[in-house]
Amino acid sequence: MDCCFRLLKRRGSRDPLFLTGVTFPPEYPASPETLVKLTVYDVRDKARDNSSFLGSVTFSVSDLLRSKDDQLTLNLRSSDGVLAVGTVLVSRVNMGEMEEGDMDHITADVQQAQKCTLVCESSQGTQNDKDNSPLTGAVFKNPVCKVYKFQTVDSKWMLVREQMEECTLSFSIPRQLLHLYIQEDMRRIQELRDLGELSPHWDNLRKEVIGRYGQVIAAYQETLAELNKITGPSFKPSCSKAQRYLEFIPINLHTQRMRVTCPRQTDAFYDVITVGAPAAHFQGFKGGGLQRLLSRHEAEKKSFSTAYQCIYYSPEHTAKAQEVLHSVGHLQPLISGLADQLLQAAQQHSMAGLREALKNLAGKTEQFVHALKDELVKSALLALHAAQPGYVTKNQNQTLPGHQGHSHQDHPSPSQRGQQGQSPPQNPGHSPGQPSATDSPVVVCNNVDGGSQTAPIREDGQAPLKRQDSIPCHKEYDEEEWDRVWADVAKSLNCVIAMVDKLQEQEPINNNQEQPIPKQVLADVITSHNPEGDWREQLCPLVVRLKECVAEVVVRARRAMTFVLLQEAACSIPQGLFLKQRRDVVFSQALAALACGFVMRLYAGMEDKGFLRQLHLVGLVAQFESLLSTYSEEIGMLEDMEVGISDLHRVAFKITLAKTDNPCDLQPVVIGRRDHYTVEVPLPQLAFQTLPHEIKEGKALQVYPVLFNVGINEQQTIADRFGDISLQERINQRNFEILDSYYKSLSDKVPSECLPCFQTQTDLKDLLETLGQNVVTKKRKNVEILWLAGTICRRLNGIRFTSCKSAKDRTSMSVTLEQCALLRDEHQLNKDYFIRALDCMRREGCRIENVQKNIKCRKYAFNMLQLMAFPKIYRPPEGTYGKVDS
Repeated sequence: MDCCFRLLKRRGSRDPLFLTGVTFPPEYPASPETLVKLTVYDVRDKARDNSSFLGSVTFSVSDLLRSKDDQLTLNLRSSDGVLAVGTVLVSRVNMGEMEEGDMDHITADVQQAQKCTLVCESSQGTQNDKDNSPLTGAVFKNPVCKVYKFQTVDSKWMLVREQMEECTLSFSIPRQLLHLYIQEDMRRIQELRDLGELSPHWDNLRKEVIGRYGQVIAAYQETLAELNKITGPSFKPSCSKAQRYLEFIPINLHTQRMRVTCPRQTDAFYDVITVGAPAAHFQGFKGGGLQRLLSRHEAEKKSFSTAYQCIYYSPEHTAKAQEVLHSVGHLQPLISGLADQLLQAAQQHSMAGLREALKNLAGKTEQFVHALKDELVKSALLALHAAQPGYVTKNQNQTLPGHQGHSHQDHPSPSQRGQQGQSPPQNPGHSPGQPSATDSPVVVCNNVDGGSQTAPIREDGQAPLKRQDSIPCHKEYDEEEWDRVWADVAKSLNCVIAMVDKLQEQEPINNNQEQPIPKQVLADVITSHNPEGDWREQLCPLVVRLKECVAEVVVRARRAMTFVLLQEAACSIPQGLFLKQRRDVVFSQALAALACGFVMRLYAGMEDKGFLRQLHLVGLVAQFESLLSTYSEEIGMLEDMEVGISDLHRVAFKITLAKTDNPCDLQPVVIGRRDHYTVEVPLPQLAFQTLPHEIKEGKALQVYPVLFNVGINEQQTIADRFGDISLQERINQRNFEILDSYYKSLSDKVPSECLPCFQTQTDLKDLLETLGQNVVTKKRKNVEILWLAGTICRRLNGIRFTSCKSAKDRTSMSVTLEQCALLRDEHQLNKDYFIRALDCMRREGCRIENVQKNIKCRKYAFNMLQLMAFPKIYRPPEGTYGKVDS
């Protein structure tokens, strides 16, 4: 085995001392007969690979094992083997927890030499045994490791190990989401077709919306097919951020763990996930990002509704429509299954089984009825009825000939206002989805183009509201029909309950038992069934009737809510669907990063009972640190990222039992729809059995995403002095409130003993108060906001993320700074060595390897002018930066 050491000589040093580590990876196991050849080069320019050969030496592993104190002193020889050009000291190091004597032994020669008290070991492609479990191997790949030795304040030595890995979820989560997006849009198309026959106007709108959905589906299918062809690395390099087929993939997603080994202390580790800001780079930022685009689009939707002759529904109404659709689709099969269980218990004459099945059936049916208790359903049914062919009211004859073409006009003339429809005025406190009892509109319908209006008589004499400003209420339609159908479900359930009660009354008599007979007052009394005979035979007609009533309600509610979404989509064409695609892209990147962070945090906390208790009682905070500027394109990225991170509140996690221990069966699975996703994380049986009962039972585990942003580059300097930083201020203020609310909830439900212990004794409440003060302080490049938020996140057992545009340059400066700050604050890193440790990590650590992986060059993408605008602590060491394509 050949090992090449490339030594970078410090300026002014004629006799430098270096220390480099080599680890034998599992695929190349070492034996006593293994020969190791060390070749040493003098590297003058690392970027250009300008180096010269110094010497080499060969030894066997058995020589090292037989040596005194596990050390060999060897002479480097020139290429001809004649001249001795230097000395190499080879030592055997056991990674893991170390005793004080072991640590002193390892560093004895360095302490004696006193020529270089900060030394760096590096090894690539290896893993610590503690990190190389079947769990981590299933999701995390291609590790890069670096090992350092730093001096503490008491002149002891700590061993610090960085490990950076790729994550398979970078591609698997977006692939799953694309599949779910396609399924959801195909279901929406089918639901639109199931609306049945509509008048020409509405039918044309439906065809246009279906066509748009078809285009989105085709684009997603093409992207998914291309992603399925990809093999190789499990990350998207920053230079590919704008590639079309990779737009759903997070940029440069990696995990990074720092493990610290100190004398007389248990190993400590600190994790962070680094990822490029979730943003639609392929689509660009010419018009801004999602936050700005969505706000502008919502303001324009009312005018779109006029142009397309549709009803304007607020975001709350469309969200409610989606919720109702999901509820009925989810609950109907549950009710049907529970009804079958009831009949099965009846067939077995099991009264206990009958009561249990009835209890579950009643609970789900009540939940079903409650989900539909919304005036939006009734109003949408009325509007759908008016959109069907042949809908004519008693006032149809009053329609003027001039109304046959377009019945929706934005600005009707005064002479037309008596005949043209407008929506009724809203009473104070009256929801747009609720018909007002005081309005007496005259309904004018024309299904040549599907238009319909209502023209209320205003007592104040003012002009009526515009047609698209509220949901219409068609008084000519039988409004009580929906109430009757909806109430039939509850009545049918009452009949089932009454029959079970009657069967229970018979049970004590048949068994010669004297038990009190419960009495229940019901709205419907059953008298037509024979009290004797087979239980199933008596229950079956009632259960069938209940199923029929539920099915009838589902059909009507689904059509009504689909009609709401049809109009919302029609009002949004074409911009709305473009925005939906952009939001899908950003959310895909954000979810892949969150799933990666959740899995890493879960694996790390499997033996921490306090963490697991916190996980199921409250959930975890996921803190995203962003270094984007609020200027030029990056403000659009930040606007995308804000929406993407906020959308993560629609995500829950669930721990499941894996089918096998194979890596393919340990991959997280995403289920759900756009307004709510669940990520199922499978665990092997041995790990799963150690979880709390609540988690094993499938309790949904919540995550609370928060985003804090502070720009640090030269563009932020321009924004601070001449631009607008209100977006950054609003983001930080809003997310501080979320973080503070999470802490209060955690304090109420979880004892402080469940939280991790840190050397720094500052109270969490004080840290939050300081963060709140910094958030409202007008200070340029106030990076203390990021430091405090990161500290609070770690103290709360949270998941840490760090982002910039590409997650390789500014992110590297932030990650290395945080690591050295943790070594100083938690492990007594000698303050005199803080900057030297920081420079060492930035020059030789995992982050420069990340740069190499992304752009095939070991230089951070900074120039001297840019760095002059950076806070000093975020500047890389000389020789590690330059102008490169990033």
